[in-house]
Amino acid sequence: MHELIRDITLSILFAWMLGLLAHFARQPLILAYLIAGFCIGPFGAGWVHSQESISVISELGLIFMLFMIGLEIDLKKIVRAGRVILFAAGSQLLGGCLLGVLFFVGIGLSLGGGHFDAVYLCVACALSSTVIIVKVLYEKRELDTLPGRITLGILVLQDIFAILFLAVQPSLANLQVSVILLSIGRVAVLVAAALLVSRYVLPRLFHQIARRPELILLGALAWCFLVAETAERLSLSREMGALIAGVSLSTFPYALDVTAKVTTLRDFFITLFFVALGMTIPVPGLSVIGLALMIAAFTVVSRLVTTFTPLYLMKQGLRASLLPALNLAQISEFSLVVIQTGVADHHIAAETANAASFAFVVLAVLSTFVMTRSDEITRWAIGPLKRIGLRDLDHGNGHAEEGHEGAHGEARRIVILGFFRAASALLAEIERQTPVLLEQITVVDFNPNVYQTLLSRGLHVIYGDISNVDTLLHAGIGKSEMIILSVPDSLLKGATNEKLVRHVRALNPNALIVATADLLADVGALYEAGASYVTVTRLSDAHELFTVIEAAQAGLLADKRAELDQRLGERREVLP
Repeated sequence: MHELIRDITLSILFAWMLGLLAHFARQPLILAYLIAGFCIGPFGAGWVHSQESISVISELGLIFMLFMIGLEIDLKKIVRAGRVILFAAGSQLLGGCLLGVLFFVGIGLSLGGGHFDAVYLCVACALSSTVIIVKVLYEKRELDTLPGRITLGILVLQDIFAILFLAVQPSLANLQVSVILLSIGRVAVLVAAALLVSRYVLPRLFHQIARRPELILLGALAWCFLVAETAERLSLSREMGALIAGVSLSTFPYALDVTAKVTTLRDFFITLFFVALGMTIPVPGLSVIGLALMIAAFTVVSRLVTTFTPLYLMKQGLRASLLPALNLAQISEFSLVVIQTGVADHHIAAETANAASFAFVVLAVLSTFVMTRSDEITRWAIGPLKRIGLRDLDHGNGHAEEGHEGAHGEARRIVILGFFRAASALLAEIERQTPVLLEQITVVDFNPNVYQTLLSRGLHVIYGDISNVDTLLHAGIGKSEMIILSVPDSLLKGATNEKLVRHVRALNPNALIVATADLLADVGALYEAGASYVTVTRLSDAHELFTVIEAAQAGLLADKRAELDQRLGERREVLP
């Protein structure tokens, strides 16, 4: 017992020290935890050598990790997932697994006979890292963009796929239809029971203890371990039960509160899991490094093929098809969970598991670098893709098809460069007050949903990247009278309002240019660049909030809300 406490102390201490180095080097924390485990483990300094300690630390961390993954799976979002996300996720998962089996069997890994290295690797390579992707997209403010939403939708469906695999995984050595059906039946019974209890029993209990945070935390943990132990009794696994416990809690009213209270504890045990995983990784030989590099290369290539292709075929455009493929090009921390379950059941060789762990580390570093520069990479790749014959959404927008709906022609009197919520609100306001003005407006943007929606409403829209000067030139904005830049710098990709103002002013010296400033300090720079007028959204927001305060003080807040509800009901926005 004292040895276990000492081992946990060393694990947390080294995880913290190497985590600090990773933070300052802008590298994933998971990478630091793995290295910390290797340093103190039996293959490093040997300070932690008890296999029992490593096993206990790893299992506790794994149970908490899967419980939290389950809490973050929103079943309602999966039900509401659009056709694009469902088709893209299905193609990526099925295509990735099929290619994985062909590739890994082709390089000599086993597929049956009690050894399932190829099966585990193809499943592991089909999953992407939620931790890395969400962190980078959040920092880039791209979670709410179209490629960001597609990426997150695919991630959620990948988690569901992993759950199904974990249900079948214990029966891989005896893979018969009756055995598979029995395993799925056990999972179905456990899921149904957990959902029923979380729907009709837990909300009442949690309502009674809502003002006792320590009891909410304790209740969530009790539920996690109860379902985990029940799963063990049903010949499933505690890890599978923890995942189901989390998913069932994600559907009930106190899920957000539970998630917030368990997060700190989760981080502690997830850190322990990855440190313990690092302890099991030996110094790699050439064969392990070679296999790891092949796994990493296959993951990147297969992700590009199986994600880009379905999105492109669904006419999402080259950019919106490429970005999710780049975002998803790494191995998931969930993949390491899958691999470890295979090791525990002696389904997969230790050398293969170590190679998968090294591939995870390689891709964690590379994908973080690629994702931070994904817009530049995408912009560079679109040209070669067009040259080999792939058509973008702007295909046919040339002079030969000038009369075709959505064709270039020339930009009209008023041009909106970039289309996000402010531009959506502007068009709705124009449609409400002066609909005839819509015939004099051109929108330039590279969001395929915006492009198709505006075309269907009869507006003149040009598909293109506004940060590219050639786009502005070919759009013909040199003859427009007013150019509106409504997207703030924080959301622009590859440009700023000041840079765009300079480009537009060089192409059209006489136009009225309306730009948007994030900061008050940017206003002067935009006027110097050539802007005719600069909007500062915080001023209009402040005015609106002040009128709300006035209405509340006069006892008229209900009337103001009714007025707002009526206005919202009359609007028909492109981006709701």
